[in-house]
Amino acid sequence: MTPDSLAGLTERLRRFAAERDWEQFHSPKNLAIGVASEAGELAAEFLWIEGPESYHPEPAHRERIRHESADVLLYLVRLADRLQFDLVAAAEEKIGLNALKYPAEQFRGSSRKYSEP
Repeated sequence: MTPDSLAGLTERLRRFAAERDWEQFHSPKNLAIGVASEAGELAAEFLWIEGPESYHPEPAHRERIRHESADVLLYLVRLADRLQFDLVAAAEEKIGLNALKYPAEQFRGSSRKYSEP
């Protein structure tokens, strides 16, 4: 398990929480709320900027985006760990399900939802 793998990150987070006696606060409910809260903070970094501008944030702004993105990831990794599921396997499965919902030949270049005509 390398430090830069998802398994390594999971283990590091597990130790981090244990060292602080935070498992008591890391219920799936609290972690899911944490994901949503941090996703909101990430979204706020893009509020009031135009789409094209969002590709090239200033360095300080880019750093805030990186940190908020990391917060979302850390909560998700911790949630998967507490519920004992493989987050990468879940993502792979979801991509497969989305491929069935959104066949490339029918949805190429379209942003419509699969349930829309």
